[in-house]
Amino acid sequence: MSHQKSATGADADVPASAATTSSTSSRASWFTIPAPLARVFRRFPLVTYPANELPVRSPTHRHLPALYVFASDEDALRGWPSFNPSCLKWQTFLKLAGVQVRIVPSNNHASPTGALPFLIPPSAASDADSQLPVPSNKLERYALQHGPNQVPDVAGTKMDAYQSLLDHRIRNAWLYALYLSPPNSQLLSQLYVAPVSSSKPVQTAVLYQLRRAAEAEILQSVGARVVDSAALYNGAEQAFDALATALGSEAWFFGSSEPGLFDATVFAYTHLVLDETLAWVDTRMKAALQKFPTLVDHRARVLARCWPEMAAGSV
Repeated sequence: MSHQKSATGADADVPASAATTSSTSSRASWFTIPAPLARVFRRFPLVTYPANELPVRSPTHRHLPALYVFASDEDALRGWPSFNPSCLKWQTFLKLAGVQVRIVPSNNHASPTGALPFLIPPSAASDADSQLPVPSNKLERYALQHGPNQVPDVAGTKMDAYQSLLDHRIRNAWLYALYLSPPNSQLLSQLYVAPVSSSKPVQTAVLYQLRRAAEAEILQSVGARVVDSAALYNGAEQAFDALATALGSEAWFFGSSEPGLFDATVFAYTHLVLDETLAWVDTRMKAALQKFPTLVDHRARVLARCWPEMAAGSV
């Protein structure tokens, strides 16, 4: 099986197809790229690769499953939360299910599916089936099958509606805040650009692709021709309001006695928005979230459940 991906290993939260699809609109984008690089991208907009082999540093003997995520080397050694919402969602859910994993810092190029996260189960080198990675769309089943903890199985139209708020309004605001908001450019570079290469031309190209992909996805999602940051943040605030109402006075969503996948999904955004270790300069999304103390408290509960050492240190 083959897949398409950008040459940069873009964020798992930005589709590779968006990052590599050239724009035919005549409108001028709000960001620019030097003309020589632009000509290169016009000539070579997409590269198609066969499915990747497992990373070279994959261990031959593993006593714990290895979860490959976006993370710094230091945070991975500590097992701390990924800075990527898609990765953090599954990292959190695996913890809630009681599945102990070893965190491995990675990027999309290392993934056999072209995106993070993915998991390599523990095994002996003689077990060929153990070399098959578990992609993100199968991590829920893996966690339920291998975790000792009971996690609620909540499904239905109601949950789908709230999931849509995360997938669209909150995600769109996140994409703008991290990828397109000029004050947060340094944070974007720190997380996704600088680790790729120390070469300035390469960093410029990576930054261009990431921003281009984020802008394209936002515009497609909202059905607009220009990005309106105020509207995006307002939409996120409305979504936070709806989520706070759904949570009510309960500890976990939908009245469950224990946190489940939806709690992990909400936490993946609320934790990163509130994370003091991330150098947010444009803090409008954080300000919108802080208007809803029940969501702030929910984030604290999940953090205490999954990373008690961080919660104790008020990280």
